[in-house]
Amino acid sequence: MSGAIEPSLDATAKETIDVEEPQEKAVAQHGVLVDKEAMNEAFKGESMEHAMGPWEAAKSHPMACFWAFFMCFTIIMEAFDMFLNTNFVALTAFQNRYGVLADDGKYQIPTPWQSALFQSGQCGAFIGVFLAGPITTRIGYRWCTILALVLMNATIFISFFADSLAVLTIGQAFEGVPWGLFIANSPAYASEIVPIPLRGAVTGTLQMSWSIGQIIVSAATYATNKRSDEWAWRIPLGLQWIFPTPLLILLFFAPESPWWLVRRGRTEEALRSVKRLARTGSTPEEAQATLAMIERTVEIEAQTGGEATLLDLLKGTDLRRTVITCMMYTSQNFAGNLIANQATYFFEQAGMDPNFSFQLGLINTCLQFVANILFWFLAAWFGRRTIFLGGTGTNVILLLILGICSTVTQTTQTNYAQACLGVVISFVYALAQGPITYAIIAETSSVRLRALSTAVGRAAYYVTEIPMIYLASRMLNTTGWDLAGKCGYVWCGTALFFWTYGFFFLPELKHRSYREVDILFNRKVDARKFKSTKIKLQENE
Repeated sequence: MSGAIEPSLDATAKETIDVEEPQEKAVAQHGVLVDKEAMNEAFKGESMEHAMGPWEAAKSHPMACFWAFFMCFTIIMEAFDMFLNTNFVALTAFQNRYGVLADDGKYQIPTPWQSALFQSGQCGAFIGVFLAGPITTRIGYRWCTILALVLMNATIFISFFADSLAVLTIGQAFEGVPWGLFIANSPAYASEIVPIPLRGAVTGTLQMSWSIGQIIVSAATYATNKRSDEWAWRIPLGLQWIFPTPLLILLFFAPESPWWLVRRGRTEEALRSVKRLARTGSTPEEAQATLAMIERTVEIEAQTGGEATLLDLLKGTDLRRTVITCMMYTSQNFAGNLIANQATYFFEQAGMDPNFSFQLGLINTCLQFVANILFWFLAAWFGRRTIFLGGTGTNVILLLILGICSTVTQTTQTNYAQACLGVVISFVYALAQGPITYAIIAETSSVRLRALSTAVGRAAYYVTEIPMIYLASRMLNTTGWDLAGKCGYVWCGTALFFWTYGFFFLPELKHRSYREVDILFNRKVDARKFKSTKIKLQENE
């Protein structure tokens, strides 16, 4: 940690530091960069955050953690609905109502309708993430999320009262729009309101929200899977209403991100937010130092352009940052995640009894939740790059083994081996690659373009997920290619591609302030040298 700043400062140091004369790139009208007293405050603010360890930061900033976690919990709704669809196709009552008779004498939801159900929400979310950037830039993270929660409450009615696959598909598409707003805003907001040591842990909570959504869905569908009437799927659909209203009321009282407020020139409000998020027992001077640190970074970035636009994501060093964000988000679809998303159906196709498949699906989601908790410790011990490469590399090997198990002569033992490998692959994904990608995308983008960058990155995720969901359904469905565990060969190859990309192009951003990240990208430092490159505390380039 100490290598990230030079020279290092004690967080409680009272003495000031001589400020270097503003560099040529500084613009006169930017007050903090030319004000020695303000710069000393900014130095102090950044030094305080670097001096904290993860546990110390968590204990001293309970309110920042509280609001970051609850913003991330909005993702439970996307997870709930997405996994609900994948469980629907395994419900006997749903299959009997909307399915066709397959060669094995059982009813199956036709592959085109499976794909439509799985993809419609993502199509809506694709629209949502592009709406999120301009809406958030204009009204802020808080009000944008509240708007999305109101919209979520309304759109659930369509799915709940649907009486055909077509109407259900339309309902999912409308529900997808607020999903896009949630997923674009949550990692950005969470990373901006907590100290540097906590960014990895709190943004990784997004993956935990996926696990919580899965657990609720698995429990609900397991409880109703023996029903033979329409309530087998309507009860789980109705459970969606338990989330939006409580979160809406809670987030109404949340502080806006001070980074967003400073970017909008609302300094007094930003200071109030900083004080609400500040460590327990903090002094007004410490809050002012944190605000000065934020103002300094925002002013440095303001020199590169005015109002943020989508085209800015493709200019200069921001293009490199945009590509990393898109690739990290996209990688989630190519390293076993789709096996985790369709776990119950995968277990059935691996030869498990339907009732046991639901039980195993519930166990699988609970293990993913445990993995998410273990990730907090992993994020404290290891860097972003190390976790991503380690997790993805492990799944490359496991997916290859899965393919081999499905290729040999099939017995009860090989069926159980494939099911167990599916659980382990899901666990590794939830432990490493899944949560760490959220930390990476939140830290990679510049502060000025963060709302737009996270939105475009998630859009890239949906662009690749939509066809991959179709292919995953084709690979698993008995009316499709019926590959079962042989899909491991496909995901092994795609996971290997993203591991290779990460090795050469993914930088290490742990322990870096947003100012330092800006400087490293502006200097075009090689990705594998980010960790060892030292940035002086006084540098403003």
